[in-house]
Amino acid sequence: MEALLLLGFVALILALLLVDLLLVNRDAHVIPMRTALGWTVFYACLAVAFGGLVYAMFRFGWAGAGTEFGVGLDAHRATMQYLTGWLLEQSLSLDNVFVIALVFQYFGVPLSQQHRVLFWGILGVLIMRGLMIGAGAVLIQRFDWIMYVFGALLLLTAAKLHFSKDEAVDPSRNLVVRFFRRLYPVTEGFRGSHFFVRENGKRAMTPLFLALVVVETTDLVFAVDSIPAVFGVTTEPFLVFTSNIFAILGLRSLYFTLAGLMTRFHRVKTALVFILAFVGVKMLIAHHVQIPHSELVSLGVIAGALIAGVAASLLERPRDGGGPS
Repeated sequence: MEALLLLGFVALILALLLVDLLLVNRDAHVIPMRTALGWTVFYACLAVAFGGLVYAMFRFGWAGAGTEFGVGLDAHRATMQYLTGWLLEQSLSLDNVFVIALVFQYFGVPLSQQHRVLFWGILGVLIMRGLMIGAGAVLIQRFDWIMYVFGALLLLTAAKLHFSKDEAVDPSRNLVVRFFRRLYPVTEGFRGSHFFVRENGKRAMTPLFLALVVVETTDLVFAVDSIPAVFGVTTEPFLVFTSNIFAILGLRSLYFTLAGLMTRFHRVKTALVFILAFVGVKMLIAHHVQIPHSELVSLGVIAGALIAGVAASLLERPRDGGGPS
């Protein structure tokens, strides 16, 4: 039943993406910040509304919730775990937004084509995240000690993020990009919305496709950190997957809302370090220390850290220089 439920959820997400592709953003165009902000709010409301559906599912036992899957979870705990997982993934995606902006800047992707890259990137993310979450769920079910590995990984990631300096993205060092460069020649410039074109009788790829490749591999790297983090909140695959996908679904509009303002939010990095460290420690002590109202505490800590990071950034004087375009 859980597998059918996940397939139904994926079908819903694909329907939303098709509406986006065929109706809302059929033609390449620049998305104004106000429009992007509206879509960001829409996807956030959609994610929260789905939390209400999660509550109803576990409250009334719909589709086997609480009996066939999520055994032992009541409606309140399941909803708190879902919302905490979604907020965690949403906060971690802020760092992803900045990297995507640097990738687009490196390739010189026109503003009118950036939405196309992010749209097709979402489809790849659906597959990759699903496979990684499935693998993580199997590992946790078979090996209890894997939680310690995930916790240690998050602490190492937090330390690396804390001590790292902002560096320019260099996609030329990306192994997947090197692989595709050996398979196909690259056109000198962009060819509208095309990823591949035929020139001089040969199939060639455009810089737009290379940007898509880097965005996809970048998300894969971020998933190595973010998926273990959400497993620190809940080990129920349905809640992990749905919270992940709703966060990713809102990533495109979040990018167009924040990409030009990321230099104003440099204190968010400190908040992300704290969030990763908190979840990492929580995973390491989970089998030894019982935290009362754990789900509510986690939601409060993550939301509080994120709000504090944003507030501290806005209260500080902006750094010199503009953000990525």
